[in-house]
Amino acid sequence: MVEALVNFFSNIIPAELTVFVVSMFPVVELRGGLIAARLLNLELLPAMLLCFIGTILPAPFILLFLQKIFDLLRNTRFVKLVDRLEARARSKIAQIEKYKTFGLLIFVAIPLPGTGAWTGCLAASMMKMPLKNALISVIGGSLIADLIMALVSYGVIGAFL
Repeated sequence: MVEALVNFFSNIIPAELTVFVVSMFPVVELRGGLIAARLLNLELLPAMLLCFIGTILPAPFILLFLQKIFDLLRNTRFVKLVDRLEARARSKIAQIEKYKTFGLLIFVAIPLPGTGAWTGCLAASMMKMPLKNALISVIGGSLIADLIMALVSYGVIGAFL
């Protein structure tokens, strides 16, 4: 999927902007952004910064407006999509709720499918977590995930093995 996004965007916009845009996509986020940066031969530190900013930029908007958007979509043909997204978030909330803000930070920090800033924001929104706490967790978790994925994507860990 990342490779397809890179192929699509790299013909339209510069490599740096491609990495930034890929990092904003739900599910892909900075995990995919760093892979895209590697495919586009970007240097590590600029890639990390682009991915981090691209991932956290949508977070405040998701936290502020997601429930309102879901409420509007419930009265349309997208009601099944809303129900599915909320069910997915509810399955993650049990893992997060026990430790609240720290639990959300860890959830976002683990760079695995189904975790990350978008899902973390959805869970925080459904838990009605205060905006400040949710943002701190999402930003901190994204930073940790960025570091982990940079080590994996750019082969730093492999250099020590």
